[in-house]
Amino acid sequence: MKKVFKFIGLVALAAVIYYGFETYPKLDLISGFSAKSIASGHFIDNRSVALIEKTDNDIDLIDLAKNSIDDAQRFATSSVYGLKERKAIYREGLGATLVNDDYDATKPYLVPKRTTANHNLAFPYGDQEPEKYVFDNIDYTKLNAAVENAFDKKGEIKKRTRSLLVIYKDKIIAEKYDTGFTKNSKILGWSMTKSITATYFGILQKQRNFDINKPVPFASWQNDDRKKITTNDLLHMNSGLEWEEDYGKISDATRMLFQSEDMTKPQMEKNLVGKPNNTWNYSSGTTNLLSGILRNQFKTHQEYLDFWYSSLIDKIGMHSMIVEQDMSGNYIGSSYGWATTRDWSKFGLLYLHKGNWNGDQIFDESWAKYVSTPTNDSNGIYGGHFWLNAGGRYPDAPKDLYSANGFQGQMVYIIPSLDMVIVRMGLKEEGEFDFNGMLKGILGSIKK
Repeated sequence: MKKVFKFIGLVALAAVIYYGFETYPKLDLISGFSAKSIASGHFIDNRSVALIEKTDNDIDLIDLAKNSIDDAQRFATSSVYGLKERKAIYREGLGATLVNDDYDATKPYLVPKRTTANHNLAFPYGDQEPEKYVFDNIDYTKLNAAVENAFDKKGEIKKRTRSLLVIYKDKIIAEKYDTGFTKNSKILGWSMTKSITATYFGILQKQRNFDINKPVPFASWQNDDRKKITTNDLLHMNSGLEWEEDYGKISDATRMLFQSEDMTKPQMEKNLVGKPNNTWNYSSGTTNLLSGILRNQFKTHQEYLDFWYSSLIDKIGMHSMIVEQDMSGNYIGSSYGWATTRDWSKFGLLYLHKGNWNGDQIFDESWAKYVSTPTNDSNGIYGGHFWLNAGGRYPDAPKDLYSANGFQGQMVYIIPSLDMVIVRMGLKEEGEFDFNGMLKGILGSIKK
């Protein structure tokens, strides 16, 4: 019997050692994710620590973190078993930033200048409530049933949809929020922010004749084949640069988001492992590199900060939106854009109308076609920082559908052939949530 207990003890010890060996290197990332999530959710959307832990941080390993908030000093701290404590600070106008021990939080900083003109127009072009309109060709019973089906029933935590908004011909025809969320709730779009970042190149192209087909002039790339990489290649995630996008382990993506001081550099420093324009590989590092390229277009940091809002976000009335920064003052264009569901829908409407916002042409019509055209080697699933249905990803939706997608199932669907935008925000990815079924139900309510 003693031998049995000894064996069990040795197995248990081995399991603990293995768990510790596997988990300890991740602690910095775990506490980093948690601190950033707590600070952003609390200070941007006024959520309680308990609610963030129960929802946003309800992820394997992330739920190991212990968190605290300092409301007076406006920061959050997180650690795992008392180890690897990380801190995220909140600054008005900039959002929350995950910082390291060397960061001087007392140093002065610049904030973007915002415009919040109160247009006396109904949504989407103004700040007034949307006009109520009933379409003869919409079966509202079917539509409402499809929307209701996208949410959990009382007591369930399977679908975890937070909000769903359906716009048809510029009119809201369906809108629903989960308990605790409203039209004023700011929700993290995660990688939907990538599509925001890419849009600035369409704006630059229109404003300044920026040529996306020219090689990127990085000095460090000039002595090897990276000198052939263009902004177009980067926008298509088709640069051929090495990158590992895996959030289940320590990878290029997790090191960048939770350890880098300057997130524009990790992708820049990678080797070429493929052929530009022929080696598609999804990379958050690429988007943050694009943010760095944007920064290089301006003489001052203030101009860079202001451009993101004055040329797009505030110009189309996304006044709730905030894009957060890294420690070096770069917008984290890959991942950290927050906005209300209605404001996310405005971004979709801008593309639905091919860059025209109530008479103001934000980017050329050709840009909408550019981002929604499949890139080489993507099998029809990806364009210019937008996901596509050209390859039939959603069999029950039109092939011209394209979308801004984010972690945990954040979606802005643009469907030109149906004059429709659909926004779904939530906590479940494709595979756990039936996005094709949701689209089928909503689109099936339109009478032919």
